[in-house]
Amino acid sequence: MQSIQLQNVLEQFNLNIITIENVPKSFSSEVYKIGLTNNENVYIKIPFIKDKLFREYTILKKLESGLPVPRALDYWTGDETNNGALLLTEIKGSPCTNEVDARLAYQIGLNHAMHHEVSFHSYGYEEQNGFQILAKNDWRLYIKNLFYQYLDQCEDLITNELIEKSENHFSKLFTALPQPDGPSLVHLDFRPGNILINEKGVAGIIDFESARAGSTEIDFTKINRDIWGRYPGTRDAYIAGYEKVRPIIDLERILPFYSFFDAVGSIAWCSRRGIEKHKDFFYDSVSILRTVVK
Repeated sequence: MQSIQLQNVLEQFNLNIITIENVPKSFSSEVYKIGLTNNENVYIKIPFIKDKLFREYTILKKLESGLPVPRALDYWTGDETNNGALLLTEIKGSPCTNEVDARLAYQIGLNHAMHHEVSFHSYGYEEQNGFQILAKNDWRLYIKNLFYQYLDQCEDLITNELIEKSENHFSKLFTALPQPDGPSLVHLDFRPGNILINEKGVAGIIDFESARAGSTEIDFTKINRDIWGRYPGTRDAYIAGYEKVRPIIDLERILPFYSFFDAVGSIAWCSRRGIEKHKDFFYDSVSILRTVVK
């Protein structure tokens, strides 16, 4: 059964449709694979937050001429009751959710570096009102404010002791961070589910609704957790691919902080999206946080 939002969007795009298939595991948008009468597929993405529509559309337009990303065919800005939608081309590939070998890790590093080579004039992000520069154009201030915002959202979900340990751990690690690089394009959700692969290797990267102009230091955490930590040899191969394009920053200095930061942010995300729906992710994130702050 089609959602009312989807029905409204389909009226706007006026497509010749054969099939409509819901795409699972899309956590910040409704996503549908649309089969057309010309035997091609397109994707419709309906964001939960309207700013994400403008963010992804702007980033994709910036990247479409040089990087393997979906092309934005059209977009609808929505109305009083609809957040709008993107119409995207299909990348022929499937999510990188199986075992990763050194060859594939090398290609992932290469692609990630190409994204980080895209530069901006200031730290910030796209919204429907245009590019918003971070307060004082200060990446460190942004991260600090975001951490305490996350911690407030965690307040009713974790113990006071864990809150206090988290605050102390933040103070200890934050002051030891090196100077941030950038501003560069950071994906903010660079994980296997958003890396599409085929028989040749990496086919493309998807899901830029959270992307922004930031420091690359924030963009290695999920690769570290989901690939390097699971498949021996992939970290060295990834770095070799990455450094074919650009030097990599000092991972030993930044990963402990951002693994901790990501755990707190993940608990806050579960608070906003509902614990019952994301119970496993919530408990995994709490477990990581407890381990990190010991």
